[in-house]
Amino acid sequence: MSRSKLTRLKSWLRPFLKPLLVCVLALVLVFSQADGALAARAGGRIGGGSFRAPSRPSYGRTYSSPRSYRGPSRGYGGGGFGFGFPLIMPMFGFGGGGLFSLLIFFAIASFLMRSFRESGFGDGDTGYTPNPNVAVARIQVGLLAKARHLQDDLNRLATSADTSSSAGLAKVLQESTLSLLRHPEYWAYADTDTIDTKLTSAETEFNRLALMERSKFSLEAVSNVNNQISGKDVTALPDADNEQLPGEYIIATVIVATQGKLKLPSVNSEQDLQKALNQIGAIPSDALMAIEVLWTPQASGETLTGDEVIAQYPNLKLV
Repeated sequence: MSRSKLTRLKSWLRPFLKPLLVCVLALVLVFSQADGALAARAGGRIGGGSFRAPSRPSYGRTYSSPRSYRGPSRGYGGGGFGFGFPLIMPMFGFGGGGLFSLLIFFAIASFLMRSFRESGFGDGDTGYTPNPNVAVARIQVGLLAKARHLQDDLNRLATSADTSSSAGLAKVLQESTLSLLRHPEYWAYADTDTIDTKLTSAETEFNRLALMERSKFSLEAVSNVNNQISGKDVTALPDADNEQLPGEYIIATVIVATQGKLKLPSVNSEQDLQKALNQIGAIPSDALMAIEVLWTPQASGETLTGDEVIAQYPNLKLV
């Protein structure tokens, strides 16, 4: 390459050299800190539930056989709905009038349809549907390091809760939200998310949110899911050093799936967070389909640094 061409190439590349060097330096700084900031900690997990379709309501009614009724043929003979064919047929067969008979027929048919719905044979008034509305909601709270009571409460709950029944899962939800509500002075960050969906896709949405949070753990040191308890160590860690480290946090996440509608408020203040916790904690057992309670670090006395929170939980907002 001639000297003149080399000079022109250098002059053409010169404006790009400085931005390129800045980008390379930024990448080096980011990845040099990533080893410490992205180091996952052990977490804890409590959960359970199922996504079965609600059963069709049973009203326990008994219906007499048509032969058991000996009254006049123009009464409520058979199942007890409508006026029966003996009253309709004369209108068509013996001069009831074409248009008039048709109107009477439609009126009786409408009455029969309403009677079937009210009796539990239809889906209109009973509210039954094989694919009902389901709300999948997530609430996440970042607490100051002094909130170590939360780790102790959740560790005890993980080893004692009955997560195989609806009543037990409802108790897990109430106890978890109560632990968060008892010490608002430790609230630092929070975030909520609600997804309105149908039963057929609710389990997918629920598992997506749960897996996203579980993937941030290095391991699940204690777990109680559908009454299958496992864990390596739930004992408290020495906390002498942690007392002197400022800006450390504990992250707790509650994910629920519930029948019907649920809309958690966006969290911009302590009042919003309190409202959201009260709302999610009040879900009754007969509406609760599934729950996951996740927290990290799992062991009492261990905390996350501010860099770890920023790197792994960028969605959290100050409260």
